[in-house]
Amino acid sequence: MKMKLREVYSALKIQSDQVADVEITGVCFDSRKAKKGDLFFPLQGERDGHEFINSAIENGVSATVWQSDHDIPNDKIPYVVVKNVSNAFETLAKYYLNKVNPKVVAVTGSNGKTTTKDMIAKVLSTSNNVAKTPQNFNNEIGVPFTILNMPTNTEVLVVEMGMDRPGQINHLSSIANPDISVITMIGEAHIEFFGTRDKIADAKMEITDHLQEDGSFIFNGDEPLLLERAEKVEQNKLTFGNHNSNNIYATEIKAGKTTTKFTTNLWPDLEFEIPMMGEYNVNNALAALLVGQISHIKPEAMQEALSELFVTENRTEWIKAKNGADILSDVYNSNPTAAIEVLNSLKEIKTDGRKLIVLGDMLELGDASKDLHESLAKHIDAENFAKVYLVGDYMKYLRDKLDNKYDSTDLLWYGKDQLTDLTKDLEKELKPNDTVLLKASHGIHLENVLHGLM
Repeated sequence: MKMKLREVYSALKIQSDQVADVEITGVCFDSRKAKKGDLFFPLQGERDGHEFINSAIENGVSATVWQSDHDIPNDKIPYVVVKNVSNAFETLAKYYLNKVNPKVVAVTGSNGKTTTKDMIAKVLSTSNNVAKTPQNFNNEIGVPFTILNMPTNTEVLVVEMGMDRPGQINHLSSIANPDISVITMIGEAHIEFFGTRDKIADAKMEITDHLQEDGSFIFNGDEPLLLERAEKVEQNKLTFGNHNSNNIYATEIKAGKTTTKFTTNLWPDLEFEIPMMGEYNVNNALAALLVGQISHIKPEAMQEALSELFVTENRTEWIKAKNGADILSDVYNSNPTAAIEVLNSLKEIKTDGRKLIVLGDMLELGDASKDLHESLAKHIDAENFAKVYLVGDYMKYLRDKLDNKYDSTDLLWYGKDQLTDLTKDLEKELKPNDTVLLKASHGIHLENVLHGLM
């Protein structure tokens, strides 16, 4: 980002006779990360962002926004008075997006959206200057923040969009106005707030509400809920998935511990490789390949890009324990679909020692929590997993379902306040040639167990 403060006034339609001659090179809302050249937005969170303006000033911001219902600030730095800070944040983002005018790719889905975002960005960066959502900044703050911090020479912007309520993705899409909209899949994530997968599908489809007229909609063609709803989308439509009815599908998959290789129907003589385990990640790669294809990226360039992909931290990441055991860390998020996928992938991996699994509660499943936690039982058995460690109140349901498959010494349950005990037990049990999976919703904080084992 690069603009004079007077341009900010103009973008926000604010009239003023006195505007400081200050150059803005970025925006921030976290005063701890503020730096010279930033315009600080005191957004309302658990605390009022105005409380941190002095901290932002100390860290060097060049100007700050100020909401008019607050006391007018001192004159330490230039300030822009607005009626609503959040609205101003979004308005400036829309202005800057139109100014830079990149091609916008928007990605959502119950699982895989961050990985798919990273894959798409990597593929498109072979021929374009690409900016993308940092980490998983995918809400009303994250999307404008992503836009406002993209470089002025950005040619393609890849934006991740998350949701926890109806209408949220519609709103985010109205800010980004995507040229390409991607839905990875429909799962059970956030079913507590939506009630049914049908309603989750309706909410995810909002990513097409503001799709450009000449845009493209790319989605998982194995999902009947998306196929049904896609009939109403008039723009170009392309599908990926496991079935040969899709525009792109994998013809052969070779699953490994740290890499997965696959071929496709579109380029049968070209073998792709991604530096991550799991056949489920192939679908994410197929979505990225479709985006690359309609963006005129050569398949050989996409092949090289995917092989060099950087995997986001704590998403099915292989880590060594301090005693040499292998840890498969997936502690950032969990839901039934994702848990089943990683369990099935782990079954296929050849190891010298035992396989142990640590599963924590899957949150935000609402009234379906009991049934969905119990549903994991059919994918867990002593033949594949020597010991099972369960954490959290909901995992009691899974424990009860597994009771007839395991002895009490191999099926253990812990409260979420007993992570220290769990860590000590794992340290005693793990042998150097063992493999252990850690997976839970982030609210269980299995990362603390991970750090204890490392």
